[in-house]
Amino acid sequence: MTSQPERHSQPARRAVLGTALGGAAAAALPGTAHAEEPMTSPGAVGRPWKLRDAMTTDGAWARFLHDQDLRWTRLPTLWYEGPFLGDGQLGSMIYQEPGANQIRFTVQHGRVQDHRPEFGSGWGTCRLPVGHLTLEPAGTITAVDWRLSLWNAELTGTVTTTAGTLTLAALIHDEVLAVRVKATGGERAIWTFHPEEAISPRKISEAPPTGYTANPAWTTRTTSDGTEQVLQPLTGGGQTATAHRRTGDDLLLSVGHSHPSGTAAEADSLRNLRRAKSYSTLRSRHTDWWHAFYRKSFVSFPDQRLQSFHWIQLYKVASASRAGGPVMATSGPWLEPTPWPAVWWNLNVQLEYWLIHGFNHPELDSLATTLRQNQEQLIANVPDAYRADSSGIGRSSDMFANRGVGRPGTGAETGDLTWALHNVWLSYRHSMDKSLLRDTIYPVLRRAINYYLHFLTPGSDGKLHLPSTLSPEYPVVPPQDTNYDLALIRWGCQTLLDSAQLLGIEDELTPRWQEVLARLTPYPVDANGFMIGADTPYAQSHRHYSHLLMVYPLYLVNWDQPENRDLITKSLVHWHALTGAHRGYSYTGAASMYAMSGDGDTAITYLRKFFDPTTRYPCRANTHYTEAGPVIETPLSASQSLHDMFCQSWGGVIRVFPAVPSAWADLTLHNFRTEGAFLVSAVRKAGTTRFIRVKSLAGEPLKLRHGLTGHLTAVLDDGTPARTHDLGDGTLAIDLPRGREVLVHTGSRPDLSIAPVAVSEPGPAWGLP
Repeated sequence: MTSQPERHSQPARRAVLGTALGGAAAAALPGTAHAEEPMTSPGAVGRPWKLRDAMTTDGAWARFLHDQDLRWTRLPTLWYEGPFLGDGQLGSMIYQEPGANQIRFTVQHGRVQDHRPEFGSGWGTCRLPVGHLTLEPAGTITAVDWRLSLWNAELTGTVTTTAGTLTLAALIHDEVLAVRVKATGGERAIWTFHPEEAISPRKISEAPPTGYTANPAWTTRTTSDGTEQVLQPLTGGGQTATAHRRTGDDLLLSVGHSHPSGTAAEADSLRNLRRAKSYSTLRSRHTDWWHAFYRKSFVSFPDQRLQSFHWIQLYKVASASRAGGPVMATSGPWLEPTPWPAVWWNLNVQLEYWLIHGFNHPELDSLATTLRQNQEQLIANVPDAYRADSSGIGRSSDMFANRGVGRPGTGAETGDLTWALHNVWLSYRHSMDKSLLRDTIYPVLRRAINYYLHFLTPGSDGKLHLPSTLSPEYPVVPPQDTNYDLALIRWGCQTLLDSAQLLGIEDELTPRWQEVLARLTPYPVDANGFMIGADTPYAQSHRHYSHLLMVYPLYLVNWDQPENRDLITKSLVHWHALTGAHRGYSYTGAASMYAMSGDGDTAITYLRKFFDPTTRYPCRANTHYTEAGPVIETPLSASQSLHDMFCQSWGGVIRVFPAVPSAWADLTLHNFRTEGAFLVSAVRKAGTTRFIRVKSLAGEPLKLRHGLTGHLTAVLDDGTPARTHDLGDGTLAIDLPRGREVLVHTGSRPDLSIAPVAVSEPGPAWGLP
């Protein structure tokens, strides 16, 4: 075994810190080509400019998203074929009732879980099923014609039977499932709600643990206004209540869940129905929310199948997560029989949230709010001897992060909380919201790294070493120095140092963090690249990239360090050379890593493997994904891989169109959110970047790797020239005050239109068209 020294070059380190500190650090960076000077082109001075955004009307958005909609001309028979609805808490999937001439609307809720932690996250604190509705027509179903409208977040269409036609519309908003069904001919709509046993969906793969007792049976009642309620008490305390009411053609249903109260859920479900009033009333509020939601960002590229997929993922994550709501479990709010009815913290939850940043939707970040709200539980998760100063979380948990973490030295998986905190750090960097840094990241990360510090010990080489820990999902446990943990320790200590400086905190642990960065053992590597850990090569196929976190998403070892490029490349090649265990996210991860290197064609080649039906675990008909059960993270991470091709912002530098596949000559990006809280708009035509516009939301230093050639013009929104520094390597530092915008281009001022691009690679709609 050999070791790779930790190489985070000093210029790169200063670049990151300079961006975080918000001063004029960029002006003093090594590589600055010339002194500060305004950049202009003839006629640029005094000419204010403004983007001409074609996506400002409801009509423009409706037309564009109409082309991205999912379609069905065949009745879906499985959950991964059918339409799906959600509002971040309540969820429904629609497909044929197995073995019956009926249509199932599943009824599941992200807050509905058991409350018996003594039986673990798989059984005792797992998500619990609620039930399902069936729509039972009079005649035999012969055809369907359905559309899931992204613009309206609404399912509409017809069901044709031997007796007539059912015309339906369905949506979910404010924890109410609303369905309107009109019958013509000899048809009629009969609805039945089927409660499901409140037992772990994990029952499909194993028997309940010893001592486990079933939850009590549900009871039903009818209120004075004709609302039917199903009441499900729980052995561990609390209650789930499902209320539904039919009025004319409308059916409204709501789910409440409470703990420890055994009655609050009952009142909540009724209150939700009263507030909804009718399908039309609810639809008005619903479409207002979604129409405002989509307008926050825009992207268009010429591959129709992938473009549609990308917009469906935005719809999906907004249907599955809202800040302050439940953190996404492995199947989101669409629970089905699965071995994984909980939140998984060793990859799933991290991948689920990356795409919200570039799409400019921080309001979807339920991961950050979950960690903020459950800090006491994170403390309770570590062994008692370490609770005075440490926090952690085990591999899987309920929505309250309830799962103990093992000790280093026992081969336990230790670093999952630290990795989740990297997601929250990304939320901070994309918003520059200092309260998120002060109240969540700093205190929780400090305790997460403290847990590691208890176990770091000096070796005979003078380096600090970590005893045996697990690299998530790799079957061989290194005797020490697992790369997964070494990368997270390095990132955590550096982030704590940067955060203390940002917050003005003189922390007594600062010398210890500095010592760890100086003395921590280098990453174990061998002739094939990064190893799993000390004396443990990457020697068998591995779906996870846990041993490569220092490359992605942490970027500690990155393509801006020429001395590390060979190591990155051979590590990636070797990871995928050993086949058999790869899954969908193995391909999305590789795509993002190749995008970091600027190789868009290899990136898209790996990404397309996820969509290849001949692969073992491809993307499914409705863009969901399954292995041994439904898992939501992989399609969402595929959207992040596309983001990584379009715009990257790691290391304090915004990279515009860094890895666009050569086949995509045209691309439009608008209000893409980056680290430093910038909104980037850019247009690429005929393979050339025409302009880049950047708006500063926080006044952070701007360093832009623009990809433009020729004499640059950089002009502020009022027409005055921007003050810039050429940092070399195609990177421009621009003085951009908070709230201002800068336009960067070459030649004469280009057409500043933001509009969809023409499709050059047609493809069928998702669903069953």
